[in-house]
Amino acid sequence: MKTITLRGIDDETATILKKRAKHSNTSVNATVLSLIRKSIGLEKKKRTRVYNDLNDLAGGWSKEDEQDFNERMRSFTKIDEELWK
Repeated sequence: MKTITLRGIDDETATILKKRAKHSNTSVNATVLSLIRKSIGLEKKKRTRVYNDLNDLAGGWSKEDEQDFNERMRSFTKIDEELWK
C-alpha cells in the first residue's frame, strides 16, 4: 500500500472530516479513504429502500382483491331503518 500525504487542508474541511469519522466510529484516515473510493467509483453506495407502506409486513392486495373486498363491505354501509325504530 502506498502512503500519500495531503497538504493544505483548511480548518473547516478538517473539522468536517473529524465529525464524519466520529459519527461513523472510524478514524479520519479511514473516512478519507472511503470518501476517495466513493468519489472515484470504487466503493458503491449502499442502497436503502424507502417504504411508504406495510406491504412487506402484512402483504398487499391486488386490484381484484380490493374490488372484491369493497363489494362485500358495501352491505355494511346501508342503514337498516327497521333497527332504528
